[in-house]
Amino acid sequence: MAKQQQEEGPAPKLTINDIARMAGVSKKTVSRVINRSPLLNRQTRAKVEAIIRETGYVPNPQARALALGRNFLIGLVYDNPNLQTILSMQRGVLEALHGTEFELVIRPVDRGSPMVMDDIRRFVTRQRLFGVVIVPPLSENDALARMLDEEGCRYVRIGSATWDDADHMVASNDRDAVADATRYLIAQGHRRIGLIAGPHGFRSAQERRDGFELALADAGIALPRSLVADRHYTFESGLAECESLLDLSPRPTAIFAANDEMAAGVLYAARLRGIAVPEQLSIVGFDDTPITTRVWPPLTTVRWPTVAMRRAAGLKLIGAATGEDAEVGAPSMFSSMLIRRGSVAPPAAG
Repeated sequence: MAKQQQEEGPAPKLTINDIARMAGVSKKTVSRVINRSPLLNRQTRAKVEAIIRETGYVPNPQARALALGRNFLIGLVYDNPNLQTILSMQRGVLEALHGTEFELVIRPVDRGSPMVMDDIRRFVTRQRLFGVVIVPPLSENDALARMLDEEGCRYVRIGSATWDDADHMVASNDRDAVADATRYLIAQGHRRIGLIAGPHGFRSAQERRDGFELALADAGIALPRSLVADRHYTFESGLAECESLLDLSPRPTAIFAANDEMAAGVLYAARLRGIAVPEQLSIVGFDDTPITTRVWPPLTTVRWPTVAMRRAAGLKLIGAATGEDAEVGAPSMFSSMLIRRGSVAPPAAG
């Protein structure tokens, strides 16, 4: 018997075409099942999954990669000093890739380097990436998007506003969200409100500043230049600029900081001066990172749906592998929302 098996040789390995034939579906449908596409009906998915289990079929990533001319790798390219933001980026994309054949490859770059485009091009071509998720501020670079197109690499850009088509964009409503947060401060009775904006030239910083200014203008509140500062998205920036704002006479009764790291710096500066928060100074941040609940008082902030946006970006890229309509398969616009905690109160009388 053993001799007969040896002469006959091992049974040929099943292919995706074999599974499709046994299930009575298309090869594309089997691929969608393998990659956990959300658009398949339950009956079809269950049928294909049952055949995969019964036959012990294991997809051959090398063969599929050869057919595609790409590896089953998704790149996450970023230049962001905020560790918590980076971790949230990874978590969101990994959630999208869970249970699929795709793996995540991380690539930090220096956007200020004259070689940044060449560095990313080499990363894409050497790894033979299937697609790339680009996060702010790199996602604001149209030249980078064009380069990826030239290399035949799929991409999804993440940002604070829409500046690409739905297949290539996942965006949030930063301007509207910050306007709502500022209106909340105004409703509490604040009229002298300081702004610590993000870095000059960042689209996210501009969108958030526009929302802030819009709310003040709608309320008929003037915004002196002395109440506005452009800084980096860091704790140290928030600390330094808050010192300047608190030196003003009269000083602001509230400060909006364009991210939570800077808002934490504002809180620290107030503590150093013995200024009670929120009794003497109200503070609002942006992002809703863990730091907001690890300080006292907990920070009121705008919740940026970081993980959900990264997950959607990953799903758009996976949809390209299975022939899905990316615009239908994953949303393109996400709404940020105000999270009210203990750092806001009406201004002190007088």
